[in-house]
Amino acid sequence: MTTREMQDEIIRLKKEKDICILVHAYISHDIVEVADYVGDSYGLSKQAAAAPQKNVLMCGVRFMAETCKILSPEKRVYLSHSEAGCPMAEQIDKELIEAYKEKYPGVPVVAYINTTAELKTVCDVCVTSASALKIVKNMDAEKILFIPDRNLGGWIKENCPEKQIDLMNGGCPTHAQMSIRDVERAKAAHPGAKLLVHPESRKEVVDQADYAGSTTGIMKYARESEAKEFIIGTENSIVSHLQMECPDKRFYELSKECVCRNMKLTTLADVYNMVKYGEAEEIIMDEETRLAAKKPIDKMLQLGG
Repeated sequence: MTTREMQDEIIRLKKEKDICILVHAYISHDIVEVADYVGDSYGLSKQAAAAPQKNVLMCGVRFMAETCKILSPEKRVYLSHSEAGCPMAEQIDKELIEAYKEKYPGVPVVAYINTTAELKTVCDVCVTSASALKIVKNMDAEKILFIPDRNLGGWIKENCPEKQIDLMNGGCPTHAQMSIRDVERAKAAHPGAKLLVHPESRKEVVDQADYAGSTTGIMKYARESEAKEFIIGTENSIVSHLQMECPDKRFYELSKECVCRNMKLTTLADVYNMVKYGEAEEIIMDEETRLAAKKPIDKMLQLGG
């Protein structure tokens, strides 16, 4: 079976079996081509809730599938590869946050959406990389704890000096690999290119960027910019997607090491095996956990829209 034949069969079967395929932007392009929706983690969860299908396949990592289940309890939600986790989402546990809240009562905990459902149950508000700064600015509290990404939290802290923001030692190991030496090499090789980076990157990298923002923000900037060359400082799948979308422009990796191995676990064959044979892990969540994890997401919508 060729790639095109497998894709055609996936498209046929997903319609026949009432399956909505959600694909995160860090997944490979052959899977993007069979998606119903492509985007970031929270945007996909919202699409899942609005989609008419009763079954949802999340091609991403575990916390993303959990967020889909939190927002769509009536649907059957599946994860494309059971081993696809997120190291950042698993760095901080519930007990650590409970201990912090006991020590600092009344200080709200702001959790990046890239956290487990269990951890969300003891947090006060969730944020995405696109909404984090706006939400933190809109909060009444003068002091907050931001978890888990120290780099993203530091970027918010720098852009929101009126707040006292505590941080913990967490972060995305993929984005943290990129260094100022990568920036220097890439700019030397492509001196006219704009540098677009994710704020999960180190401060020294973000400080050199022409634009810092979410994955969707990076893609939007590149599409709409009059510039013709871009160095992309986020997961390298974005280079491929943008090159396909904008063939008249040129896109370069900031670092060949910026590859999320968990995202790369999902293959087109995994998607095929799910829609044909049902071979995927279903996300099961008790109602008490779901409702508790939904509260900070609801607060995110209230504060950030």
